[in-house]
Amino acid sequence: MATLTIRNVDETVKRRLQVRAALNGRSMEAEAREALAEFVVSSPASDEPEEDLGTAIRKRFAALGGVELEIPPRRASTRPIPTFD
Repeated sequence: MATLTIRNVDETVKRRLQVRAALNGRSMEAEAREALAEFVVSSPASDEPEEDLGTAIRKRFAALGGVELEIPPRRASTRPIPTFD
């Protein structure tokens, strides 16, 4: 088992943890372990990749339909082609 040290905990948080531990018949340490375990289980797994912004936007507006844009033809450049002699 790993050991975790948490410094600079707000006094109000500590007191509420003590009360919660007492109500559940556990030590503060056991209550903190339980709270962390519940938090980790309820939060999304870090193994799963987060949805990127482009995918989220596409999902949001998919029902409205897409936009077909005409791609303009390529033109020849008017600049001279550089030589690397």
